Amino acid sequence: MPVRHGRGRGRRAKRAPLRARLRRDWPLLLMVAPAALLLLVFHYLPTLGNVVAFQDYNPYAGDTPLAAFTSSPWIGFGQFEALFGDPAFWDALRNTLAITAFQLVFYFPLPVVLAIMLHNILSSRLRGFVQTVVYLPHFFSWVLVVTFFVQMFGGAGLLAQEMRDVGLEPWNIMSNPDTFILLVTAETVWKDVGWGTIVFLAALSMIDQHLYEASAVDGAGRWRRLWHVTLPGLRPVIVLLLILRLGDALSVGFEQFMLQRDAVGRQAAEVLDTFVYFNSITTGNYGYGAAAGLFKAVVGLVLILAANRFAHALGERGVYSRS
Repeated sequence: MPVRHGRGRGRRAKRAPLRARLRRDWPLLLMVAPAALLLLVFHYLPTLGNVVAFQDYNPYAGDTPLAAFTSSPWIGFGQFEALFGDPAFWDALRNTLAITAFQLVFYFPLPVVLAIMLHNILSSRLRGFVQTVVYLPHFFSWVLVVTFFVQMFGGAGLLAQEMRDVGLEPWNIMSNPDTFILLVTAETVWKDVGWGTIVFLAALSMIDQHLYEASAVDGAGRWRRLWHVTLPGLRPVIVLLLILRLGDALSVGFEQFMLQRDAVGRQAAEVLDTFVYFNSITTGNYGYGAAAGLFKAVVGLVLILAANRFAHALGERGVYSRS
């Protein structure tokens, strides 16, 4: 005879009433309330402002911001037609994508490599000293970072003076548009590569040490343990951060490029963030800038969804999972 299962077995457990959950979880809700409020005020509410991308928005059309919204005429996709017909926009988009692709190849792996190297330092005192040194530049402003590079590699910088002293012609590093992508990547590496190792060091500390011991007993050398134990342990974190970076592919920064735009020229240093500033904020054409910002958001969302689905196909959890 077939075995009869108990009633409700295999079904999802009944969810507790809302009042009971609030009474149970109120300390956690109270703790997260300030962060949720900041997220609401500075992220979700400003999202409503994207409506001006479909208007010929005039902030002086009313006495209040709401009156300016309602009084500005609707033009549909007119701002997007003007945006996609602007050659300067496509130049900024090409520069942004080129810098993102270059940094994905030559910058994104460096925090992983540095984290593995720091993790393998046996002396805790030496490891702490190296971590402090590589973390410190993250707290410098871009003004200080660019100033440091100018003092080191500029036309009157230390490197140029040393080359003149030995009779050599100084290299044009800080104002050469052809090598600008190398310059901004080097600045980003110096400033943020140490800070980027924090997540990977945390992931390395979560790898079961018995796996290293078992692989060593089986005769695996250091490189095989790295390939078969360390990298698989880091793979979920690498995939997660790579997906998030792809979602932010059209945002490569503002201050870093704004500070060096005059030195190398608009054709080399114009990215979408500086394009929005010079073609929207300084001109008062806020609808045009909102259209560019909405385009960035939609492209970022599509990239995150596509990359997350690809991660699921590879067996990784990604940013989110339906299960």
